[in-house]
Amino acid sequence: MRTPSFWKTNNLTTTLLAPFSQIYGYITQYRIKNTTPYQSSTYVICVGNITAGGVGKTPISIALAKKYKQEGKKVFFLTRGYKGKLKNILVDLNKHTPAQTGDEARLLAQTAPTIISPNRKDGAKLAEKLGAEIIIMDDGFQNPSLKKDESILVFDGSYGIGNGKIIPSGPLRETLETGLKRATSVIIMGEDKTNLKSQITIPCYQGTIIPDVLELDNKNVLAFAGIGHPQKFYETLQKLGYNLIKTKDFEDHHTYTTDELNDLKKYAEENNAYLITTEKDYVKIPKEYHKDIYCLKIKATWK
Repeated sequence: MRTPSFWKTNNLTTTLLAPFSQIYGYITQYRIKNTTPYQSSTYVICVGNITAGGVGKTPISIALAKKYKQEGKKVFFLTRGYKGKLKNILVDLNKHTPAQTGDEARLLAQTAPTIISPNRKDGAKLAEKLGAEIIIMDDGFQNPSLKKDESILVFDGSYGIGNGKIIPSGPLRETLETGLKRATSVIIMGEDKTNLKSQITIPCYQGTIIPDVLELDNKNVLAFAGIGHPQKFYETLQKLGYNLIKTKDFEDHHTYTTDELNDLKKYAEENNAYLITTEKDYVKIPKEYHKDIYCLKIKATWK
């Protein structure tokens, strides 16, 4: 799903959808208040958000895992495996296909053992059996089934909370006020263009995405992505000095067909350009195409 443009403003559409937003918000808070969470024997960190769409949770989750692994801790990721077919499993990159795991789980599994489980309680129990000391939840802030020892809310600095309305009138899964009450800290990724920090009442940090530089013979690029906010990816490439002769957007978590990849490859060859995509897209692309497609790797850091 692409983020609707009206989520940034208040207009007739947001007004008409307001009753449904009230229902959505009520159901979310009812679940949170009336569920008894499972207390894991491990330390549970949730990297979540209150807005729909990509904000940079996965790079932050990976950075946290690397930090704790360097300290000698046994870290496990716990994710619902969005758009994956397998549930309640430990991801095996040599065995499981992208269609079985989804993109985020595959990306996480390159850094630390990753469990796919929509039921976070069951996922935590499996991690405990496998010897986990720290569980990092990529997403799941509104899931009340597992008690969090630490909850980090992530926001896109250029987007903030949009129009401040709850789904479907706006991008929020819950209000900023209720979210901050359960969070321990906030990371705003990129420049805080909406002055969100002035509304934050808990520790707030400035985050940055640092991309690797690709060594290419020329700067002509065909960039494509199936993520929540593909424009951010394109802007990053432009800041690195690449000439975007064409961009191609796909739905978030899109599964690429051979026809789509062949069309992209043909266009790039005809225009003497390089094909570049995101890490999250790259892990889903069949290996036989990897020699023709470059992946822009990134890492997250924050002050």
